[in-house]
Amino acid sequence: MAQVLPVEITEELKQGFINYAMSVIVDRALPDVRDGLKPVQRRILFGAYQEGVLPGRKHVKSAKIVGEVMGKYHPHGDAAIYEALARMAQPWNLRYPLMDGQGNFGSVDGDPPAAQRYTEAKLSPIGAEMLLDIDKETVGFRPNYDGSLKEPEVLPAAIPNLLVNGASGIAVGMATSLPPHNLGEVVDALVAMIDNPAITLEEVMRHLPGPDFPTGGKLSRRGIQEAYATGRGSLRLRAKVRVEEKGQRPMLVVTEIPYQVNKASLIAQIAALVKAKKLEDIVALRDESDRQGLRIAIELKRGANPEVVLNQLYKHTALQTTFTVNLLAIVDGEPKTLSLLDLMRHYLDHRKEVLRRKSLFELKKAEERAHILEGLLIALDHIDEVIALIRASEDAAQARSGLMARFGLTEAQAQAILDMRLQRLVALEREKLLEEYRELMEEIARLRAILEDEGRLWGEVKRDLLRVKERYADPRRTLLADFEENFNPEDLIEDEPVVITLTAQGFLKRIPLEAYRAQGRGGRGAQAGKTKEEDEATHVLVAATHDDLLFFTGRGRVYRLKVYELPEMGRQARGVHVKSLLPLSEEEEVAALLSVRGLEGEGDLLFATEGGMVKRTPLKEYRNLGSAGLIAIRLHPEDRLIGVALADPEDEVILATREGMAIRFPLEEVRATGRDTQGVTGIRFKRPGDGVVSLVAVKPGEMAELLAVSTRGYGKRTPLAEYPLQGRGGVGVITYAVSPKVGTLAALLKVKGTEDLLVLSKRGLALRTPVAEIRTYSRATAGVRIMNLPEDDEIASAFVVEEE
Repeated sequence: MAQVLPVEITEELKQGFINYAMSVIVDRALPDVRDGLKPVQRRILFGAYQEGVLPGRKHVKSAKIVGEVMGKYHPHGDAAIYEALARMAQPWNLRYPLMDGQGNFGSVDGDPPAAQRYTEAKLSPIGAEMLLDIDKETVGFRPNYDGSLKEPEVLPAAIPNLLVNGASGIAVGMATSLPPHNLGEVVDALVAMIDNPAITLEEVMRHLPGPDFPTGGKLSRRGIQEAYATGRGSLRLRAKVRVEEKGQRPMLVVTEIPYQVNKASLIAQIAALVKAKKLEDIVALRDESDRQGLRIAIELKRGANPEVVLNQLYKHTALQTTFTVNLLAIVDGEPKTLSLLDLMRHYLDHRKEVLRRKSLFELKKAEERAHILEGLLIALDHIDEVIALIRASEDAAQARSGLMARFGLTEAQAQAILDMRLQRLVALEREKLLEEYRELMEEIARLRAILEDEGRLWGEVKRDLLRVKERYADPRRTLLADFEENFNPEDLIEDEPVVITLTAQGFLKRIPLEAYRAQGRGGRGAQAGKTKEEDEATHVLVAATHDDLLFFTGRGRVYRLKVYELPEMGRQARGVHVKSLLPLSEEEEVAALLSVRGLEGEGDLLFATEGGMVKRTPLKEYRNLGSAGLIAIRLHPEDRLIGVALADPEDEVILATREGMAIRFPLEEVRATGRDTQGVTGIRFKRPGDGVVSLVAVKPGEMAELLAVSTRGYGKRTPLAEYPLQGRGGVGVITYAVSPKVGTLAALLKVKGTEDLLVLSKRGLALRTPVAEIRTYSRATAGVRIMNLPEDDEIASAFVVEEE
């Protein structure tokens, strides 16, 4: 009677999934380290071998091989089996195809193979090498799925298939990705390991410098050694491209593409970028591939720089790809990540065992034959007595027993004498038997020597490898190069001026400067971005796309981004939040922006706080500035950073306050200190609630003017000479006449008169106007209207745009 047992469902599911996962890992998705084959591939090759579909014979229908494999060894869908068979016949997927296909087996454009009833296949010569000597007990066999037949646990693999053809597969919780290699280089490396078992990876790489992909291309040397050493890595692949001319226009011609890149998809990808105007120098794109090989022609505009366009293609298309290396294979029934040296040792150990078992098999057969020959020679030496004994016997059994008793023969020898044909009695036949026996004894001695001496056994492994190299090795296809070091992302981006805007809530964007055309003084400006009711614009900055943009936060830290890394948007767009670009903490906000061209130059970073503090730190102190940021300045809890500028030690500093005061003093009065310092007092305030709004660095005796802009959109120019040089820490002099009508001072900027002024209001209005249109007044005046603002708006930030 059946018994029902209670089972915890979570445990049952857990165990069931573990069993499923191990089945996928070991019996489906991952290759064996010895022959480099997954079970379906091994069964296809063995099924073709069993059917006699060998290299020297005619092709048979793929459906016949698939049916043989499915019915006898692989009880899964025929589509999956045919897909595996087709891949083994595709020269763009396998460096050395294991099947020889006839018919439509797909293309590098991603076209699928024709149906299996239309295509034909047989083992390729290299595929046959994978099965060499399988009938000599070289590998173990196990029952097939229904126990009616035997199938090999692994193939003898005279070809180092895992190394030369690579493998890829996705199991449960793990994946494998082994790159293909050149057969000649792999054999040289394996022979070197046989000669020197303690060989190092560096010594191996003198023979095997890197992968060799079937589609050619160029491979960066960077990362190869690390991938070989650890079993994991990432390799950069590029297409091979040459520059030709058509008429007076340059043309890029692609002759080889990266491994596993679909050519049709690649061309469609380039065409889409041209249509989207991201690749504006391309005027024509053609696929000129034919029977002679791959050729993609990319015509450029007259005067275009082919190198720049090529770098853009590498950046944005599959002309440059990454091959992920994960040297994972099945070792003794378990998945393991291996180094290149491990893969080589496992293969050599497998071949050593195959040749040992082959030698044992051949020794057994040779000894059996020698044993028979010894009996035949005894019979020939006593032929008359043997004939008389046989004639006197009543039946074969009595004759056999008589021979065994009279001449001391074994049953097998006696039976061989009884089976001997009469023609063997002639003298010539006896000499043939003697010659065969002598040769057999020599072979037996050779085989015994191989089995007794490990050095001779390794010599056989080496001899087999060199035979394979001589027969199948071909030139390397993939060029190893050091192209990464010459690749500069900035080459892809035009170095042009852009406007960077930032709001109080941290929304950031860049806009081409040309989007702001110059207007006359007194205009209302153009909308520079959408802001929420509770958000306000706070910063405007003009920089070049190749500049480094430094973000100084209210907590005194500094972060860096390339200007081109900021999102480029239209004037009406709101932008993206700065915290999606920088690792800012929850309460950290950007207090100041500065653009610089590198951090390795001379000079100092000059800081000013709202509370009147100034600090000077050498620029070189920030040269290690990375994505995690650095401490820039130590701030008092109630103080905040309002500005940062680049200055030289001999410069002079001008600080301007909200209430219209300004002080000018030599920078040398501010001693240079490290990053984690707070600085010294630069200006003191006459009125409570006043604070610094602007920081300006000027050269001694410089012929320049200071442009003051008020919060209500008024402004003026004043000669720099009207600002006396004072000592640090004073209250300064009047620089602007503040009032309810004109508002307080919003910004003080150094100008020469040839620039444009770009002002940004809190509601997102922006106005660009020539500085020359703003009149010159003395210090204690308010000036003229620059921007006509609504009553509920005011100036948030101002920036001088240098003459282009």
